[in-house]
Amino acid sequence: MDRRQLVEHWIKAQFPQQSISMQPASADASFRRYFRIFVENQTFIVMDAPPQYEDCGPFLKVADILAEAGVHVPRIIGYNAEQGFMLLSDLGNTTFLQALTAQPEMAQDLYNDAVDALITLQLSQRAESLPPYDQALLSKELNLFLEWYIAKHLQKQLSERQRTIVGDVFEHILRNNLAQPKVLVHRDYHSRNLMMTLPNPGIIDFQDAVFGPITYDLVSLFKDAYIHWDEERILDWVIRYWEKARAAGLPVDADFASFYRDFEWMGVQRHLKVLGIFARLHYRDDKSNYLNDMPVVMGYLRKACKRYRALSPLLIVLDELDPAESSQKIGYTF
Repeated sequence: MDRRQLVEHWIKAQFPQQSISMQPASADASFRRYFRIFVENQTFIVMDAPPQYEDCGPFLKVADILAEAGVHVPRIIGYNAEQGFMLLSDLGNTTFLQALTAQPEMAQDLYNDAVDALITLQLSQRAESLPPYDQALLSKELNLFLEWYIAKHLQKQLSERQRTIVGDVFEHILRNNLAQPKVLVHRDYHSRNLMMTLPNPGIIDFQDAVFGPITYDLVSLFKDAYIHWDEERILDWVIRYWEKARAAGLPVDADFASFYRDFEWMGVQRHLKVLGIFARLHYRDDKSNYLNDMPVVMGYLRKACKRYRALSPLLIVLDELDPAESSQKIGYTF
C-alpha cells in the first residue's frame, strides 16, 4: 500500500463502522502532509509525517506546552508512532493569510489577536525545556543563505574580501541577537500558520519551537514573507506589542528605540535564513512556488541593511552579487 492507503486504513480503525471520507488539507515546507477527515457530522485532521524524515516527538511536546500556556493549538486525539500518523482536532481551513488577502480591513483585529496569543505563548513557564536558539543554530541558519541563496541560486562564489565582510556582519548579527532576552519562540509565527478560529487564532506548525530571542516571532508576524504591510503600520503594531508585553511582565527593553533595533536585527537573521530556505525548497525539494516570495524578503533585508551602519557592508556585497534598485526609501531610523 502507498502512504495514502495506509492513512485511510489507520483512520478506519479509529472510527470503526462509521462513514469516512478524506481529502487533502495542505502540505508544508517539509515532508509532512495533512488530510481533512469527514466522519459523519465532524471533521478532523490527519498529519502524515513519514518517520524516516520527520520526528513527531517535538510536535507532541510543544503541543502540550502551548496548550498548558493557554493558546489554541490542535488537540491530539490519536497517534501511531511507527507509521507517523497523528489524528488532530480541526482548526478550520482559513488561514490569516487567506482572510487578510480577502479582507485587508480585518488586519487590525487579526493582528491584535495574534499579538495577544504571542504574549501568552511567550509567558510559558516551560520555555526553558525547549532546545536553545543558540549560536550554533543561529549560525547554521545564516549559512543557509551562503550555501543555497548565494552559491546555488545566484551561482556566485564570494571573493576573499566579500567573505570577510559577510563574516564580520554575521558576527555582529549573532552578538546582537544572542544578547536579547529569551522566551518561547514558535519560530514560524506568520499568516500561514495562524488559523481563523474561536478562540482566535488557532496556531499550527509549532514543532520547531525553541527557547530564544524575544523579537524573533514578532519579526515572523509583521515582516511576513507572504504578505507585505507598510512600514508605518508595522511600526504601530510593534509599539502596541511592546506596550502589552511590558504590561504583561515580559523582558522587553524599557527603551522602545532599542527594542525596535533588536527587532530589525533579528529580522535580518530571519530574512537571510528564509532566503536560503526558499532557495533550498526550490533546488532540493522541487517546491518552486517559494521563489515568488523572495522579492518581499529581500526587500526587508535590504531596507534594514541600509538603515544600520554595521549592516551596510552586507548591502554592498548584495549589490555586487545581484545589483538591485537603490532608490528604496529607508524610512524610520532609531
